[in-house]
Amino acid sequence: MRILSALLAITALLFAMPAAAQEVKAGALTLAEPWTRATPPAATVGAGYLRITNKGTAPDRLIGVAAPFAGRGEVHEMTMTGGIMRMREIAGGLAIAPGATVELKPGGNHLMFVDLKAPLQQGATVPVTLTFEKAGKVEVPFAVRGVGGR
Repeated sequence: MRILSALLAITALLFAMPAAAQEVKAGALTLAEPWTRATPPAATVGAGYLRITNKGTAPDRLIGVAAPFAGRGEVHEMTMTGGIMRMREIAGGLAIAPGATVELKPGGNHLMFVDLKAPLQQGATVPVTLTFEKAGKVEVPFAVRGVGGR
């Protein structure tokens, strides 16, 4: 009876765990673990994160971001200058060298969703279209994690 109870408990835990983040392919690129944070009701901006791996032999470049839940999307970088964190759009897009992995993450390079049309709700999945110089456009589902998500 104990073994049966343990098996049932393990099965319940497995079904309660979130599904593993899917990978999306775009040409020679693999896009992994796309996510964004939930936003408070009055927020006008949000951020997106993911890993981009270039498995090809030619460089590519992330040149555009679009999302139906935002007025516009941008690719941003974070820098520290004189102890002050600065954020700005990356002119010309983000390069992804052959064989390299670029990670967009909190405190570093990231996607910026500007002029949000509605708050991003934890537990939802939102579509984001990324445009690459060579791989073209690809729609990627972003999981919305908690406000303090990592």
